[in-house]
Amino acid sequence: MTADSPVGLETPGDAAPDAAMPENAASEITSAEFRRMPVADMIEWIGRNGEPTDPRDDIDADSLVRRFPHLGAVATIDVTLDGPNGPLPGRIYVDETAQAVGVGFVWAHGGAFLGGHLDIPEANWTSLELASRGVPVLSIDYTKCVRGVHYPVPSDDVLAWWEEARSHSLEWLGVPGDRLVLGGASAGATLTAGAVQRLIDAERPVPAGLILVYPALHPDPTDPTAVAPKAAHLDGLTMNFAGSLAALTDPQVFPGWGNGRGFPRTFVVACERDAFVPSAEAFVRTLERAGVAAQYRLELDSHHGHIDEPSDAGAHRTLAAMREWLGA
Repeated sequence: MTADSPVGLETPGDAAPDAAMPENAASEITSAEFRRMPVADMIEWIGRNGEPTDPRDDIDADSLVRRFPHLGAVATIDVTLDGPNGPLPGRIYVDETAQAVGVGFVWAHGGAFLGGHLDIPEANWTSLELASRGVPVLSIDYTKCVRGVHYPVPSDDVLAWWEEARSHSLEWLGVPGDRLVLGGASAGATLTAGAVQRLIDAERPVPAGLILVYPALHPDPTDPTAVAPKAAHLDGLTMNFAGSLAALTDPQVFPGWGNGRGFPRTFVVACERDAFVPSAEAFVRTLERAGVAAQYRLELDSHHGHIDEPSDAGAHRTLAAMREWLGA
């Protein structure tokens, strides 16, 4: 599993496996230094220090509104979930001036299960854009896989958020619980698709729809046919999330192993220059074989994590496609 934020976590092919941890790792570190770390050192560093500081100075909410004035009418409310593993932050986005489309959206950012938070553009800008077009959003955070945390902890958090959103859907987003769509990007896509599989297996209501942006739905997203134990040795981030060899073959952990039956209508977006494309396309085929209404979009000339960069033209195209699929 790889990261989707330019802040620090690597994108496919960026890591230098022989790089040593820099001498200043305990205090300050640049994004370039962080990306060069071996995965084990990266995990250890985040566990001790938290995420590296994002060097961008134009991605806070005020800067985004200056760049995109149509976002100025979106109101936000921070909420906290008493989650199964401790308090979890969330944020509600509603634009009372926008024409409501009748659905709400629960959105999980990515970050390789190690990082990401509600203020990165992948979470904040995405939510602002959708809310400004009449899709109220609950953006959610979850426990990261550091300091010995593995599956099912972040999955449990996403499920808890989903149940909380259904319980408070009218109060928070102005729509009934059966009109909520779930979605995520990268690690968030893995978690939200896995949450749907868990709901199906438990015979509980599934979302009205599912949006997966540059998802990793197999242990080796570059080769969906790879046997799980082999995949475990290809990417330390994958094993860090799964926590065990047994989890690598579990469809609740990696939904690409499932048969797709019971999934709601699903919109999958992959980036042309992302190594994860095979995983996305294989999952779409699985859904289609199961009779699920699945729509696939390959965003041309785009890289993994593109919706974390508000200046990326492909990111704007992807968000427009998401709005259209949601009915906005």
